[in-house]
Amino acid sequence: MTTELHKFLFEGLPVRGMLVRLTDAWQEVLRRRDPSEAFEEPVRQLLGEMAAAGVLMQANIKFNGAVVLQIFGDGPVKVAVAEVQPDLGFRTTAKVVGELPSTDSGHLPLDVMVNVGGEGRCAITLDPQNRMPGQQPYQGVVPLHGDQREPLLQLSEVLEHYMLQSEQLDTKLILASNDNIAAGLLIQRLPLQGVGNLAGGPQRLDEDEIGLNEAYNRIAYLAATLTREELLTLDADTILRRLFWEEDIIRFDPMKGLEGPHFACTCSRERVSTMLRNLGREEVESILTEQAQIDVGCEFCGEHYRFDAVDAAELFTDTTDHPPGSTSLQ
Repeated sequence: MTTELHKFLFEGLPVRGMLVRLTDAWQEVLRRRDPSEAFEEPVRQLLGEMAAAGVLMQANIKFNGAVVLQIFGDGPVKVAVAEVQPDLGFRTTAKVVGELPSTDSGHLPLDVMVNVGGEGRCAITLDPQNRMPGQQPYQGVVPLHGDQREPLLQLSEVLEHYMLQSEQLDTKLILASNDNIAAGLLIQRLPLQGVGNLAGGPQRLDEDEIGLNEAYNRIAYLAATLTREELLTLDADTILRRLFWEEDIIRFDPMKGLEGPHFACTCSRERVSTMLRNLGREEVESILTEQAQIDVGCEFCGEHYRFDAVDAAELFTDTTDHPPGSTSLQ
């Protein structure tokens, strides 16, 4: 199976959709994790859902920068992160600080993993690729509960709530993940005003349509009938045909390969070198006194960058006057 992203519109209706299936790309993420540091199944499922959701969000807004999705709180999973670049290259990781309860299904709700004390948050950060001087990333943060303070137990519920608050657009999101595939289906009501206005008559405020558009409500209801098992096992053609066989759908060519979602990490030896320089010569030499070399591992991709005493010395000298370090990229 090939990782792919499908985009489609419902002809004549203010509704669009996307379906993502991360297969080989998601398996690559899991393969790169050291077996001794492998996440438990509920964490892997959460990260897979976050990866699928992050790809859908990036493809939906076409943002020239990184889209970073974070879930954090006071549970055993302190923070979980998925980052998606404009070319749909994605990476994901988590920090686990406590033991997870046992589960037969391999799945745990957010109030057990992240939001134990009810203070958990979800943050969406848009980090421009070429920031202007002084420009800061945009970040929206929402709690892991609804308007009535009811706990939101699934990532899909949190993101639906976020989209409703931040964009004033109805969104239906179905997410599922296992060790073979991370998948997601997004259905969203298109804006009735501004650029791409689909209304044939006088423009109306989008807020007036929240929850009231009959076409969107019908399609969202159909999307909600998709089960986790179906999302994980059926191909895109079968899913769309089974859900929307009575609708006229305009489908675009699937995005796959390097033009579609793919695993990619932005770590590099140069970035690690900069981090070590920022620590300062004294701190770096202190670490080398305790151990023969400095070993920095990337939490996202598992790549290790090793610096011996010669490499470390070159960090604090003019590299144009010295030969390359003795340690190659690991």
